[in-house]
Amino acid sequence: MLYREALNKALDEVMAKDENVVVLGEDVGLYGGSYRVTEGLAVKYGERRAIDTPIAELSIVGNAVGMAIGGLRPVAEIMTANFALLAFDQIINHMAKYRYMSAGKITLPMVVRFPQGVSRQLAAQHSESYEQMLAAVPGLRVLAASDVNYAYHALKHAVLSDDPYLFIEHELLYNKKGDVDVDRPLDPFKARIVKEGEAVTIVSYLKMVDDVMAALPQIEETLGCSCEVIDLCSLNPVDYDTLRKSIEKTSRLVMVEEDHKTGGYGAQIVSTIAEEMFYALDAPPLRIAGEDVPVPYNRRLELQSIPTPDSIAEAVIAWGRKHDV
Repeated sequence: MLYREALNKALDEVMAKDENVVVLGEDVGLYGGSYRVTEGLAVKYGERRAIDTPIAELSIVGNAVGMAIGGLRPVAEIMTANFALLAFDQIINHMAKYRYMSAGKITLPMVVRFPQGVSRQLAAQHSESYEQMLAAVPGLRVLAASDVNYAYHALKHAVLSDDPYLFIEHELLYNKKGDVDVDRPLDPFKARIVKEGEAVTIVSYLKMVDDVMAALPQIEETLGCSCEVIDLCSLNPVDYDTLRKSIEKTSRLVMVEEDHKTGGYGAQIVSTIAEEMFYALDAPPLRIAGEDVPVPYNRRLELQSIPTPDSIAEAVIAWGRKHDV
């Protein structure tokens, strides 16, 4: 099925299982969502459970917080990560902290979903990535779905959990096809080994996982080596055990992310590995990330501002030759 269909199936199943699950957001009702993720839910469950809201992100998340405190399981959809900035007060000061500050007396079984990243000429105000800020907030669990099967299982897990979750998607993944094994649950906090290898560990998440895989044939053919590709899946907490086992095998680390390089999320991964596994590394880690510019509207400049399969291959090959991979 398609990525968006997997998300829709997950929501449909949890709404059927628990009448306290509601979805809310802009156009999530009869219209079916800007990316068709909530299609058919209003018809099936009614407009009291698939709730169209005004264009007010702080209200969407604020209402979801209140719903969660009151006993519902809200799934709030924000149309894009840039718009979530308007709800950062609710996400960071309320959603992330109430359970802790109440000594567990308040639970917030809620999910905030949104897509992020560069799509195609949506310009700087619709193309950013904010996982570096949100994954740093104690009290939030942050998942990033790059795989269709993971999207289905991880979203179900998040909705049925009693913890507050941020569920990050990518605008260019909604039409991605993949198999879903509905009978085999997965651990949403465990990193996914996309491809096994012996010489280099390449770590990524969201759409960059696909771009890494597209670059891989050129990398492996040119360097004459095999690379291991890991999809982080969970950005907070991080499955460092899987990363550690891979790096102990390969002794080399490449981190690929779409976000701007300065202060990017990948810096945390690289610094943790450097702190805890310095003597397992045979070469300095390589970080491949977006340029430190607002995402341009012009298509040629837009592609130059983020990693692409060609630029990933070029960077890894140059780094590999320099460090005798």
